[in-house]
Amino acid sequence: MELPSNLIPDEASPEWMNKGDNAWQLTTATLVGLQTIPGLVILYGSMVKRKWAINSAFMAFYAFAMVLICWVGWGFRMSFGDKLVFFLGKPGVALDEKFLLKRAFAGYLPTATMVFFQSVFAAITVVLIAGSLLGRMNFRAWILFVPLWFTFSYTIAAFSIWCPQGWLAKLGVIDFAGGFVIHLSAGVAGFTAAFWVGPRAEKDRRNCPPNNVILMLAGAGLLWMGWSGFNGGAPFVASTVSGLAILNTHVCTATSILTWLLLDSLFFGKPSVLGAIQGMITGLVCITSAAGVVQCWAAIIMGIISGSVPWYTMMVLHNKVKLLKLVDDPIAIFHTHAIAGGLGGILTGFFAVPKLCRLFYMVTDWEKYLGLVYGLQNGRTPAGFKQMGIQIAAMGFVIVLNVVVTSIICWFIGLIVPLRMSDEELENGDDAVHGEEAFALWHEGERLVGRRHNNKVYDTHEFSFVESKGEVQMV
Repeated sequence: MELPSNLIPDEASPEWMNKGDNAWQLTTATLVGLQTIPGLVILYGSMVKRKWAINSAFMAFYAFAMVLICWVGWGFRMSFGDKLVFFLGKPGVALDEKFLLKRAFAGYLPTATMVFFQSVFAAITVVLIAGSLLGRMNFRAWILFVPLWFTFSYTIAAFSIWCPQGWLAKLGVIDFAGGFVIHLSAGVAGFTAAFWVGPRAEKDRRNCPPNNVILMLAGAGLLWMGWSGFNGGAPFVASTVSGLAILNTHVCTATSILTWLLLDSLFFGKPSVLGAIQGMITGLVCITSAAGVVQCWAAIIMGIISGSVPWYTMMVLHNKVKLLKLVDDPIAIFHTHAIAGGLGGILTGFFAVPKLCRLFYMVTDWEKYLGLVYGLQNGRTPAGFKQMGIQIAAMGFVIVLNVVVTSIICWFIGLIVPLRMSDEELENGDDAVHGEEAFALWHEGERLVGRRHNNKVYDTHEFSFVESKGEVQMV
């Protein structure tokens, strides 16, 4: 019996490639890309004060482009290539068709698909760091920070935890889709960089309402729905584990949102949109390490924890711990990513199901992956505690790596350009930094700035415009 013509292998569709898996992987990669472009671009641009909208969105936009070039230039092979040392791969380009069209290191995919899929994860990690630095980091310093941090921090964490040759991967750490590699890294690195860059201007810290709540929800929505690709693509196949990972992701997130809103209502009297978004993010981050290897009931428990513990650290501890008060983290990346990511990694070591780990990893030594709950249940308590120890060791490694490397990078950049904007730029925002404004009126190519509310006069470089009876007239 002959195969249908569309299933017959040929030079463009070799026998080892699964067309369905390849299509799924490209789709999930695009979903993750959309989380940043335009998801985080919109979210950052709308969560900050109006005068920082362009700068905040542009930091994300630039970082996405820079990381993709670094990724194909040297980053992919440093993260997933041949071992150079126990924590890092050999640098090398991922540009030649002979390399890109051969089978990837995992799954039934061409390497080109794997390169693109992993690139959007690397990009969003750096973009998340930007959330800790909004409203004061010198953009030229950010231009240098992105490739340096990506090269000397992200690739080390990715190789150590995700690459089959990495030392933590060999120990048996479970990080399904990046709770450690992406979120814990970004949260710790962002907090560390924020310490070195310093706080925003005092008036920006005192009064920093979002400039557009509806757009903020739109950006958050893209982030939430894009997480179907974030966690659903981690197995590298369109499998039962992918479906479970997606379901667990959304169940945990919804639970986290409701938990956060309940706490806001109980302690502050009103549920808030900003609180709902923070609860959404902590739920998404917490489940990332565990999405496809835990039961759905465990995802609900993780959602309750991710909606309450980061809430407590943000709303209570933040005002009591001197270091947390000292470091200016404008949109709470430390709480939503470092705290939630660390929680997720530890809870993964607690709830991971042996069978689901076998279905995900598809390796002969799958029995080493064992959550403590099932170790206690099956009489393998030492193995369960060992898994918890590995998870904690991986968390400690990522924290130390990012504190040290980020500090060195900030020190080095400070020798070349100031880390912080000038006083004039801090005062005027986007107009001083980029010569543009996010919410400006335009007339015949001239920008309308300097609105005075009493007489509603709009000044430009050459003209003035007066609003009269709903019309703008040039005078």
